[in-house]
Amino acid sequence: MLADHALDSFSDYLKTKNSSELTISSYQSDLLQFLEFAAGELGTDVENLDVNAVDKYIVRSFIGRMSERRLKRKSIARKLAAMRSFYRYLSREGHIGQNPVQNITTPKIEKHLPRFLFQEHMEKLLTAAQLDSRFGCRDQLIVELLYGSGLRVSELVSLNIMDVAIGDCLIKVRGKGKKERIVPLTEPAVAILRQYLSQRRDQEEALILNYQNTRLTARSVRRVLEKIEKEAKVNQHIHPHMLRHTFATHLLEGGADLRSVQELLGHKKLSSTQIYTHLTREKLRSVYRSAHPRAK
Repeated sequence: MLADHALDSFSDYLKTKNSSELTISSYQSDLLQFLEFAAGELGTDVENLDVNAVDKYIVRSFIGRMSERRLKRKSIARKLAAMRSFYRYLSREGHIGQNPVQNITTPKIEKHLPRFLFQEHMEKLLTAAQLDSRFGCRDQLIVELLYGSGLRVSELVSLNIMDVAIGDCLIKVRGKGKKERIVPLTEPAVAILRQYLSQRRDQEEALILNYQNTRLTARSVRRVLEKIEKEAKVNQHIHPHMLRHTFATHLLEGGADLRSVQELLGHKKLSSTQIYTHLTREKLRSVYRSAHPRAK
């Protein structure tokens, strides 16, 4: 099977699995990079490359080339994950005889604990926006939803007004793979939401709008947080996912169980949520080292 046809077939398969456009685009980019490398190794081009001609030695050479270029292990692991999914699909469909990625080991990735904000810094962010204007309310609402409900930035910008049940203090969120979940709203979020919607004079379905009354983008949300960060005088670079990390960390510190936090975050695997238990342990160690006389 020719590489071009294999890529198209794999993309169609991903669409049936409700993969996001971003995921499909990322897979296409990583796979095309690998197939172009494989074609070069075999003295041909991608248009004439037969996916059956690719073997484990070419895969290992590709990983070696990425390492030589000092690509981060996380990036190499991501490319390998795309290749595994690709060849697993081709093998299952009977398009290849042997899977060249089957016995390839993924490089170990150094785990970094996600950064989060302490309560005093979070309070500064939550009170930084000026609420005397529609966009001041909007900016405050952004912080409330990212921190108070633990949303991903992609989930935030895709929210529609119809997704909000103000009376029940709930919102319907579309997460990864278009999987929906119901998430609680905090009382401050409900209050600012009512104020924000009362100032709207448009007929748009999107909840979070820009100055042109179109849906706000993820990049614009980051700019909003940069502005709030300066107004709050918090000496940390704030990004949307940092507020999600803070949401999970504060829940666990407050006594929430791991399974509940997993459900609120929309994590498919519990292991994705367990990273936050390390955060709370680190905070305990920090408090211990600074407070106990024998720890100094």
